[in-house]
Amino acid sequence: MDNRGKDPIQEGSSRSVVPSGDHLPQPTQLSRYESQKRRDWNTFGQYLSNQRPPVGISQCNSTHVLEFLRYLDQFGKTKVHFNGCVYFGQPEPPGPCTCPLKQAWGSLDALIGRLRAAYEENGGLPETNPFASSSIRVYLREVRDSQAKARGIPYKKKKKRPNRSLMKPNGDTSSSIPLHQS
Repeated sequence: MDNRGKDPIQEGSSRSVVPSGDHLPQPTQLSRYESQKRRDWNTFGQYLSNQRPPVGISQCNSTHVLEFLRYLDQFGKTKVHFNGCVYFGQPEPPGPCTCPLKQAWGSLDALIGRLRAAYEENGGLPETNPFASSSIRVYLREVRDSQAKARGIPYKKKKKRPNRSLMKPNGDTSSSIPLHQS
């Protein structure tokens, strides 16, 4: 029997047909924030499991979180000058020094925000969230202030955006008062 030019599927072939990707449900793509939050949560869980003895997430408290933040300093890239360093307080030191690299305050602040959200998304109660502890807020404030002082760059809180309710109904934000009087 000559099968040339014939479709084997029509001829009773045992080959299965794989549907095109258009019909298969696609997994939803996580946002950058959600991906980072998942990675951070897994990293923190791994950190807890590597403790001796291992600590379960339900036994985790703010002390474990503070130890984790200090542990992360070894991977930091922000130079933080000691009080006795000749470059202490200089935003752009002219030369190298032996002061340590640490995690930047902004990175730690964002990390805590993601872990705080992940804790509650994974079944933790807001009342027992170790990432929302006052000791964590105090630690972050101390890191922010010490890094700002060590680098000679004062921390300035961002100004809030102007109140949108002052806009005119048509969306015009221009003033009704003329800038130049003729």
